[in-house]
Amino acid sequence: MHSLEFRAFAKHLLFIDIETVAGKSTFEELPERLQNEWIRKAGRLKNEAELTEAELYPERAAIYAEFGKIVVIGVGFFHWDEHDQLTFRVRSFHGHDEADVLRQFCELIQKRYSPKLTLCAHNGREFDYPYLCRRLMVQGINIPKPLWNPNWKRYDNPHLDTMELWKFGDYKNFTSLELLAALFDIPSSKENLSGDQVNSTYYQHDGLTAIAEYCREDVIVLAQLYLRFNQFPTLSEDQIFRLV
Repeated sequence: MHSLEFRAFAKHLLFIDIETVAGKSTFEELPERLQNEWIRKAGRLKNEAELTEAELYPERAAIYAEFGKIVVIGVGFFHWDEHDQLTFRVRSFHGHDEADVLRQFCELIQKRYSPKLTLCAHNGREFDYPYLCRRLMVQGINIPKPLWNPNWKRYDNPHLDTMELWKFGDYKNFTSLELLAALFDIPSSKENLSGDQVNSTYYQHDGLTAIAEYCREDVIVLAQLYLRFNQFPTLSEDQIFRLV
């Protein structure tokens, strides 16, 4: 079912997804210098609802590494047991202390995958990979060499991006993970939560656990999509192990 070549590659393949929120619960909590910078940033953002800069902050800050933070990193990997049966293991690093979440992720890379590592994320080259590196730098944590190399050019990056794979060289459109999951009839991760609800779930409903669960399910969808792209059967539910 899976070639020896694929299995050798898959041993070093790690699927990831990150969940981000605004760095503070409200604009008013930001230091004055960052408030001024957010006002400048907000002035350049599309704002059809005509929100004030303070109102726009909890709506949009999470997607910018300068104003947001990572609260969950979901990871998943393929595993073949002693009976040659394929399983998929998924877990998350999550917490209110971003530095601790990032350190746990770096320890996984360094202990299990370094120096050989290939990450796979959806829109990873545009979002997950640079966001991780920027927040590691902000927190004063060394960026693991397998995650980022200053000599890489944009398309020399060896890490995989399922959105880039789907583009087939097209530059025009963003295609969401949910759209591709619907297209390939892969069960959705959005039944109880969606990306635009993460910030309010975190700050207004103390919902870190729910966000972590949502992130883990996104990683499963990501792996299923990767298998479809490579013309392999998708995982059945009994092949998936959720490690909390």
